[in-house]
Amino acid sequence: MSRTSSNPIFRPATAEDVPAIVAMLADDPLGARREGDPGDERYLSAFARIDADPHDELIVAERDGEVVGTMQLTYLAGLSRLGAERCQIEAVRVAASSRGEGLGRRMIQWGIDRARARGCAMVQLTSDKSRTGAHRFYDSLGFAASHEGYKLSLS
Repeated sequence: MSRTSSNPIFRPATAEDVPAIVAMLADDPLGARREGDPGDERYLSAFARIDADPHDELIVAERDGEVVGTMQLTYLAGLSRLGAERCQIEAVRVAASSRGEGLGRRMIQWGIDRARARGCAMVQLTSDKSRTGAHRFYDSLGFAASHEGYKLSLS
């Protein structure tokens, strides 16, 4: 069966998935500058913290036993919107071997459905200004670029 015809499964990541996830994070011009050795213990430490937090989910897309996508869902409590919870989608990546097959669209829709089932009032995400292709992708999914985001690097 070809990889494009096999349906991916979406599941919580395990510690064994961390090297594949880190490799996807590093597989673009921005990530190549900020990621390191997938075996670095700091990645496993971060994974353990995410895995232990009921408000965080590190998700992988697996196809034929191979991790081909990832994203992190973080559920944020807040007082606005009558105390509604929102879902932040972060670190969305699809393996180079699986790009262009609609996997990213399926992943984001799965994340939206998961947030809706949890009772979240909204789903939000950020995307680096240089990722114009990602912006078109998110626009096509109905996301609106309604806010200007700011970051302050502490390292």
